[in-house]
Amino acid sequence: MSTQLAVLISDHRGEGLAESLEKLTEASLDLHQASNLKASKRALTRLRPQVIILDPLASGGTKEIEVLWAAAGDHVPALLLVTDPSRVDSAATAQASLRNIPMDLIRRDAPLDEFRVRLRALRARYQGESEITDLRYQASHDDRTGLLRPIPFADRLEEHFSAAARHDLPLALILMDLDRFGQINKEFDHTVGDRVIESVGELVRHNLRAEDIGGRLGGDEFGLLLPYTTALDAARVVRRVRDRMRAMVTQVERPEPIVVTASLGFESFNGKDLKSAEEMRLRAERALRAAKLAKGDRGIYFRSLGEDMESA
Repeated sequence: MSTQLAVLISDHRGEGLAESLEKLTEASLDLHQASNLKASKRALTRLRPQVIILDPLASGGTKEIEVLWAAAGDHVPALLLVTDPSRVDSAATAQASLRNIPMDLIRRDAPLDEFRVRLRALRARYQGESEITDLRYQASHDDRTGLLRPIPFADRLEEHFSAAARHDLPLALILMDLDRFGQINKEFDHTVGDRVIESVGELVRHNLRAEDIGGRLGGDEFGLLLPYTTALDAARVVRRVRDRMRAMVTQVERPEPIVVTASLGFESFNGKDLKSAEEMRLRAERALRAAKLAKGDRGIYFRSLGEDMESA
């Protein structure tokens, strides 16, 4: 296995970054170049580099690094070129911290030796983390659905709530419970219930953006944590998930397939209007209970409960 560090140089500004870094070529580095966002995405898919050096076209680089992380996966370290590190958009660094991605900032006019030192530091962090990635994944993710287990999900809720409060960013939490799932387990073999859970897990994963977090919180209870998401956008996600649940069928050995519906409760945070992640969770749970009491197959926003019980 190669011990070289594969590095993608994303020179989106077109000011000669790749040429200036040519002297970095050494036995431990395998350098690749891309001149724009589209080319960088193709290179990430084809080459699977271990580090990205990004000279963003837009100020701060927030949108570009989000796109690249989405294309590459959550564990690719990034070295972001900036003119003034003290003026970098906090959203990018907040995302890197929350998703446990090593990211470093370096001035565009930094000497070559500083680039070399920063790359070596990122390489060391990458290697140290990659050795335990599989074990961490198994410990934190549900075997049947690939979603986070309850405790890691609660930890991420705490982390994202703290980041949202610190940076005045919106955050939404959706809790979902399958309707009449116990009846399915009684009527069919437990393997049918397992297949339903697997299908719901797949549905949840497919409705998550790169920055979103999904969890299996109990036998038939799921959670979706949506950073940078307002109440209105969360309501759209609730409707989409509910509608796709209605369309999901599980084939069994009888003429009619199983159709499963879900109850959903959700709450939002604007960075200022809640005291804690626990308060947010309790509110979403109350909205979920209201949806269940209303015979399910619907989503309810917590802040509608005291008004007209308007469902999403």
